[in-house]
Amino acid sequence: MPEIVSVSGGPTKPEIIAVSLFKLGLRDGDRFADVGCGTGSVSIEAAKIARNLTIYAIDARNEALRATETNFKNFNMENARILAGEASDLLNSDDFTDFIDCAFVGGTKNIGSVLEALVKKKARSIVVNAVRIETVVRTIEVMKRLGIFDEVVHVSISRSAPIAGETMFKPENPVYIVVGKKQN
Repeated sequence: MPEIVSVSGGPTKPEIIAVSLFKLGLRDGDRFADVGCGTGSVSIEAAKIARNLTIYAIDARNEALRATETNFKNFNMENARILAGEASDLLNSDDFTDFIDCAFVGGTKNIGSVLEALVKKKARSIVVNAVRIETVVRTIEVMKRLGIFDEVVHVSISRSAPIAGETMFKPENPVYIVVGKKQN
């Protein structure tokens, strides 16, 4: 299996991806937006869970776009479009699809306008990953205003590491997973 080409700040740790995608509730045939796609690792894992996804991987950073393109080629990703630019602009563009079923948001620049655009696109579920508490608070506030806030999950992971011939655990940075769901 190929290795993921990484960028600064990524890829998202596999355990965080697992919880995030579980909370997202992907379904076969969904239109999936990976906002702030970084390395594309979330999209790659999403494609393993749900068949026939249409993936929109969005990032404004050239480094991330190059990594995503390489990773998508290495993992034979089909039905995936890589979009360069600011997510809120792209999502609000007339050229963009008229609806999104679900979205993972790993980049939190302009989180308010990104969430508003996803709600306009009728997203059934949105998961935002954040490491800064201020981002978590802003995200919760916007989700509540939009009537989609569901929950926040705080995930802390530790990995085994050798020490003096034995084993210890080294913590990874904790991540907040903020979940928004369309209310019926």
